[in-house]
Amino acid sequence: MSKPVRIGVQLQPQHAPGYGLIRDAVRRCEDIGVDIVFNWDHFYPLYGDPEGAHFECWTMLGAIAEQTERVELGALVTGGGYRNPDLLADMARTVDHISNGRLVLGVGAGWFEKDYDQYGYEFGTAGSRLALFKESMARITDRLAKLNPQPVRDIPILIGGGGEKKTLRLVAQYADIWHSFSDIDVLQRKIGILGEHCAEVGSDAAAIEKSVAWPGLDAADDYHAAGVTLFTVSSGGPDYDTARIQEAVTWRDRVNQG
Repeated sequence: MSKPVRIGVQLQPQHAPGYGLIRDAVRRCEDIGVDIVFNWDHFYPLYGDPEGAHFECWTMLGAIAEQTERVELGALVTGGGYRNPDLLADMARTVDHISNGRLVLGVGAGWFEKDYDQYGYEFGTAGSRLALFKESMARITDRLAKLNPQPVRDIPILIGGGGEKKTLRLVAQYADIWHSFSDIDVLQRKIGILGEHCAEVGSDAAAIEKSVAWPGLDAADDYHAAGVTLFTVSSGGPDYDTARIQEAVTWRDRVNQG
């Protein structure tokens, strides 16, 4: 059975001068019918005024978990190196309980140098961040198995990134969802490489959900034909416009109904 198409929204926690704007956006997105509400794990805006308003990721996820009833939720994605990985596993377990089993644990190696510099983390190199990410994944999965109480469900792990030798290997080992930032031609090639890694580690490539940013109506069918079933629309503050979200949800319903 092929996976149904799902629509996520990434409510970027930037340029909202009050948290109430984000709370309202979450409500509107759940009412529209999205499947997952994501935020992101940065400390400063990525677009617009670099010193603009911004809120922290994981405290927000606890609030979203309490506010919502149906949608899954998570970070797209949690930055590598910002938190002790055992602590992150415990935070994820706690938010999973608050939401009654709706958390998706999105993780990545990290890349935004300003976050590291301003908050006192070592930025290092792409290689050192990937090495730390590899170590963190082992610690996260080990800690999740030890926690009491256990998570409500086996928390799905989403890994974002596209490095063919290291990141896709970690996707094959740990991920339930792979979020790619590639265009469709590169994506199709990397799906093949992911399959090779899965064969080597003994995991099922077909079971890993493929995820991309919403490419628009003109390209969505092509991405779906390539194997993508999770599409995420981004929306930023302070307005958190939902027009493109509604467009994506309408397309999802048409595709899923055949």
